[in-house]
Amino acid sequence: MENTKRSVVFIHGLWLAASSWQPWIDYFTARGYDARALLWPGEPTDINQARSNPDAMAGVGIEEVADFCIQQLAALEDEPIIIGHSFGGMIAEKLLGENHGSAAIAIDAAQIKGVLPLPLSSLKSTLPVFKNPANKHRAVSLDAREFRYSFGNALDEDESNTLWEKWNIPSPGQPLFEAAGANFAKNSPDEVDTSNDSRGPLLLVMGGKDHTVPEAITKSTLKQYRHSSAETDLIEFADRGHSLTIDHGWEEIAAACIDWIDKTVFHTVVEAEQTL
Repeated sequence: MENTKRSVVFIHGLWLAASSWQPWIDYFTARGYDARALLWPGEPTDINQARSNPDAMAGVGIEEVADFCIQQLAALEDEPIIIGHSFGGMIAEKLLGENHGSAAIAIDAAQIKGVLPLPLSSLKSTLPVFKNPANKHRAVSLDAREFRYSFGNALDEDESNTLWEKWNIPSPGQPLFEAAGANFAKNSPDEVDTSNDSRGPLLLVMGGKDHTVPEAITKSTLKQYRHSSAETDLIEFADRGHSLTIDHGWEEIAAACIDWIDKTVFHTVVEAEQTL
């Protein structure tokens, strides 16, 4: 089926700016998609403004991000494919579970409610936030060393430092606190409707060397969807870390996403049209 400007939206996670998706936007646009990146509440479009005014995003939580994304989706003419990384991946899962979007791809997605494994590397990656309880209401930055551990551990130090200088911004601590307490809260914003049978297809993408979202978290996330008949797939890139959407190998990930979309999403659309 020929693609005629199908909408794709990208959602970033903590410590990366929306503009970090620009190579992906260009890549998808060149292949006929109407592609754009969604902002978080209070996020400036200019990365330098985000760095100079971290309070603009302080106190923003998961529900606020999800609602703000829904507002941006309302401006589109069709139901987009939603692609998110880290907490953006979790938001993509949440939106798809609520039947926003035709499909979703969650890349190294943050844990959702019900996921129990909490590997030590994940704890260490989030220590810059959790070391001070007051960070729940603040925006927190990573220094180059912290970024190297959380994002760039599968890269050489020079590339990790370059990515940190180019894309890193302060991010709200609240989503991490909400995710950490999700399994103890009756109504958590980190909860995703994993049993929805009517949602579109979902692809989970896993980096095998990810410190922030280790493979144990992604595999446990996949199990949460076992009661849904909707399609849920998993692709692993064994040698990749949390930086897989922005580092030198990002195009391999983008190509795999488009390949899955072509085989799964458009195949599903063709079948639905033939049934009518």
